[in-house]
Amino acid sequence: QKLFGLFGGGGLDGTAQFFETNLGLTPGLLFAALAGATEFFGGLLLAIGFLTRLSALAVTVLMAYAAFAVHFSSGFFWTAGGLEYPLLWGLVALGFVIRGGGAYSVDEAIGWRW
Repeated sequence: QKLFGLFGGGGLDGTAQFFETNLGLTPGLLFAALAGATEFFGGLLLAIGFLTRLSALAVTVLMAYAAFAVHFSSGFFWTAGGLEYPLLWGLVALGFVIRGGGAYSVDEAIGWRW
């Protein structure tokens, strides 16, 4: 949604404008690109288990920011726009930071256990 505008997203330009006007993040294009790339490529890397801890750390930081800087004021529950959903994904990503990709990850297959 952030990068490509699929599924009702604003794309990079729409996300950049939202980040600048609603969140006060300037330059919006830079932050939109970083957030979109972290979500898309970080999620892809986590799914295959390559550079697992590094990508999980990036996702953890992004979700922590989203939860506490963006969604905190809306309360806890995700149905009201609260921090529950980004907090969940941030904690899941933190688990990957701590444990790594596991036995079936690409990291394990090539011998990267860092």
